[in-house]
Amino acid sequence: MDTKPLLQDRPPAYNTVPAAYDYGSIPAVSAPPAGFQPPAPPPPYQGFPAATSGYPAPPVAVAAQPAYTSTYTIVQPSVVVVGGCPACRVGVLEDDFTCLGIMCAIFFFPLGILFCLALRQRRCPNCGATFG
Repeated sequence: MDTKPLLQDRPPAYNTVPAAYDYGSIPAVSAPPAGFQPPAPPPPYQGFPAATSGYPAPPVAVAAQPAYTSTYTIVQPSVVVVGGCPACRVGVLEDDFTCLGIMCAIFFFPLGILFCLALRQRRCPNCGATFG
């Protein structure tokens, strides 16, 4: 069975606006009554009242500013490159396997791969220094 509401039970369409919402007929604002006086403005700011806490005023110390020289010190920031060569500080270290490590990997195959990884060296392609 059809459960759709009948045409009479549906809400009205959006394009039909009743005449009660006509905004063109807003009444104008009327003038204030004849005896109306606006409130007086507040008095000007006079500052905070004097302190009556009973404590003495703190002493005011006048210190002379030290004379500074006109020399400048330029601090160079240190940039640390991960994997950079500590000898020349230009190249990036690369991993190389040693001959002994490759031979262990071949002759002692399953366990020799661990020896091969443990016996690798790090070499700088820029200066040729080896580490490890």
